Amino acid sequence: MRDATVGMNAHAAEHTRTLVSLIAACRGKRVVVFGDLIADEFVYGRIARVSREAPVLILEYDTTEIVPGGAGNAANNVASLGGMVTLVSLVGRDEAGRRLFKVLPRSVARSGLSRPGAYRTPVKTRILAGGIHSAKQQVVRIDRFANEPVLDAHRAAAERAARRAIADADAVLVSDYGSGLVQPRFVAELAASLRKKQRRVPILIDSRYALTRYRGLTACTPNESEVEQVLGVKIDDDKTVLERAGRTLLRRTRMECVLITRGSRGMALFEPDRKTIHIPIFGSDQIADVTGAGDTVMATMTLALAAGASFESAARLANYAGGLVVMKRGTATVSAAELRRAVRGNGA
Repeated sequence: MRDATVGMNAHAAEHTRTLVSLIAACRGKRVVVFGDLIADEFVYGRIARVSREAPVLILEYDTTEIVPGGAGNAANNVASLGGMVTLVSLVGRDEAGRRLFKVLPRSVARSGLSRPGAYRTPVKTRILAGGIHSAKQQVVRIDRFANEPVLDAHRAAAERAARRAIADADAVLVSDYGSGLVQPRFVAELAASLRKKQRRVPILIDSRYALTRYRGLTACTPNESEVEQVLGVKIDDDKTVLERAGRTLLRRTRMECVLITRGSRGMALFEPDRKTIHIPIFGSDQIADVTGAGDTVMATMTLALAAGASFESAARLANYAGGLVVMKRGTATVSAAELRRAVRGNGA
């Protein structure tokens, strides 16, 4: 029994060393993030009383904060983990676009951003309320997206910027939130051009509504509800359904791997001709906020693969990052130092 325990401890220690080394190897890797840049607006208030006009709460306004969401959040996470990131997207010259452009951190290269005058910046407004001594809770979200599709000229400008940006990339992350900017045919073109390079350049896709239209890429990281929606199944705790869903996605997308994130149930990693790896959740299941957690997982996975990680090591590192970010409120990031402490403290 003692020998078995010693063997398990040695295995855990080796995992820890591998992941800590991987975090260091991520530093300086060049990642291109191409996709939908969204302004995440947070409006904070205090509950004052119930309105006499209707049975609703009256909130006393406190502050407003705008942070980069969507592809912007993914880019922020890559930068926070030590990667060199170029963001390729569209951002309007409207009020939301000006504020969003202003708050983009300097660590995110903006050379790939196009700013057409007629483009309206997508905005997600979350209103959070609470008492003086209590944590703020989200009470409503308002989405403001343009009704008209992205213009061909605007998309063409972003695609030209993406072609230029990938010239010296170590990995590419594609973030498709459904605006019409990201097209499967163009992503296939990018993947084909990357395959011509002498070195392997991973390309990963995060698509909210059109996952199965993307084929032959390196990896995708859908959450369980997205998988259920695209395949028309209900997974819950049924590992048989989960297994069938993961293998179906592998076949239909021809990805090298599929990582399904399952919230409090952890993650499931699928690779062709390999046994499924189930990764338990890291941290507490008392989640503070899941806003942008998928972007954090995808960013970590992409950066790890850029550093030469196996799919399993990349997924395990992404699991740590996801577990850390959901304990933060709002659209947040994880630093390399935080990730290193989590890995060492948990013994991998």
